[in-house]
Amino acid sequence: MVAALCSELDQRKDYLAGMVIDTIYFGGGTPSVLTAGDVGQILDRIKCYFSINDNVEVTLEANPEDLSATFLQELYLVGVNRLSIGIQSFCDDHLRYFGRHHSAAQAFESFHAARNAGFNNISIDLIYGFPGLATEQWDRNVEMAIELSAEHISAYQLMVEPGSLFFKRQQQGNFVPANDEESIRHYQQLTARLGSVGYEHYELSNFCKPGYESRHNSSYWYGAHYLGLGPAAHSYNSESRQWNAAYNKRYLDGISSGRLAFEIEYLSEEEKYNELLLTRLRTSRGLLRTELDGLSIQTRKFFENQVRKMLNVGLVEERATGWIIPEQKWFISDGIIADMMMNR
Repeated sequence: MVAALCSELDQRKDYLAGMVIDTIYFGGGTPSVLTAGDVGQILDRIKCYFSINDNVEVTLEANPEDLSATFLQELYLVGVNRLSIGIQSFCDDHLRYFGRHHSAAQAFESFHAARNAGFNNISIDLIYGFPGLATEQWDRNVEMAIELSAEHISAYQLMVEPGSLFFKRQQQGNFVPANDEESIRHYQQLTARLGSVGYEHYELSNFCKPGYESRHNSSYWYGAHYLGLGPAAHSYNSESRQWNAAYNKRYLDGISSGRLAFEIEYLSEEEKYNELLLTRLRTSRGLLRTELDGLSIQTRKFFENQVRKMLNVGLVEERATGWIIPEQKWFISDGIIADMMMNR
């Protein structure tokens, strides 16, 4: 797979031609099963073809149980400078419920080991909005994250995706999702507490200390071009989006034959408009007036009509630079955005 990733880079080196690379992200699966040497090999190949920002953000997603002191030191030496650790909870009962392979103790140990290895930009993931999560337990999870002084915290409501463990449990009648009132309460607890200690709520599910927002994820929300490598990886260049074959064998067969297996869609004006809303309005920056400039007069008029309705009922706020959904409405932002989209 590592050889295939490097070969895909060889084949697609012109996709971001002329751009300086600001972020590199190892994610979308379990990249912490790679060796540090594997990660270094991929980084070296990227440097062969692209100009790299001197301050490049290089993130690796990792499970706590994979982060030994030696592995962390090796990662740091090959150029990884940011970690995203999938902690999810500091309660062992919750971790067993999620089917995770690490314990709360391992979560703490991995975080401290990363600090000792030199990492000063660490993100942790937490999950809320699942049945049986008591207010006191969620409070404790948030307090533990604050106590660790993580630079970045991502907090996600448990979603039941088709094919997932919880989807199967639900189909079998063994799982009932938390109700909306519980999830809203968890979200409000989270935003209030993190805000009280100085974390910035810069995107729907993401919080950071000042200056530590995820530059990589922000590039998605603000429309930057990106190249995705590997099975099921997506790429985007403003005009089209393409995604690689999801199955490993089909991906590897395509790489070895020199004909990458992928699908592509060219974005219509309607799709570009809808994506502007979906990405920008989930952030504290919001949608800028200048970002509508490339759209037709008809589409801009449609937006003006839709946003006026939202302004009238307080679901959107207008500022000199553009429009935002106020933070207290972010939990229902999906519905607000859907009501503003074309052909929803």
